[in-house]
Amino acid sequence: MKLPTMSKAILLQPDLVLGDTIINLTAEILQQYQIKGLVLDVDETLVPFNKTEASEELKQWVAQIRTIADIWLVSNNLSQTRIGNIAKSLDLPYIAGAQKPSRRRLKQAATAMNLSVEKVAMVGDRLFTDVLAGNRLGMFTILVEPMVDSAIATPSYTIRNFEVWLSQKLGVSLAGTHNNFTKKQQNQD
Repeated sequence: MKLPTMSKAILLQPDLVLGDTIINLTAEILQQYQIKGLVLDVDETLVPFNKTEASEELKQWVAQIRTIADIWLVSNNLSQTRIGNIAKSLDLPYIAGAQKPSRRRLKQAATAMNLSVEKVAMVGDRLFTDVLAGNRLGMFTILVEPMVDSAIATPSYTIRNFEVWLSQKLGVSLAGTHNNFTKKQQNQD
């Protein structure tokens, strides 16, 4: 059975488009959406592809977020050494070789957290792996901007740019909803 275009677009639509890197995903945002667990992509969501350890800034972010949410790393990267080193530097459990958009490893992480998938957010920089897998499982999905190496003058994200272009053609809106959240919060203060 062929799905209508609108159904495909829904599977690619993130619940939250942060419009910035993961470092700007705050405890307040997670509390607003009642998120109790996070499944985090690794490559270019947490660290640039050419790095093997987390930055001090990311370590501080993890320390702050883990006070309100359980965290698991779930990566498509097959390198147990690379993903294991990053997970060790953050003191987090991980799964490598997840084959996203398969839901199986995301479900495994949510089960290990002892949380229903509705209370867990899938956070990543890619629509056709991270967001699609999270939406297929019924998780809250958060699209972040890629974490880049500042030593690379102009990084090229050919696959990600194609995913964004194609998803917008299918009707996905990638307007930064975090900005709306921030403005609402400021108006309430």
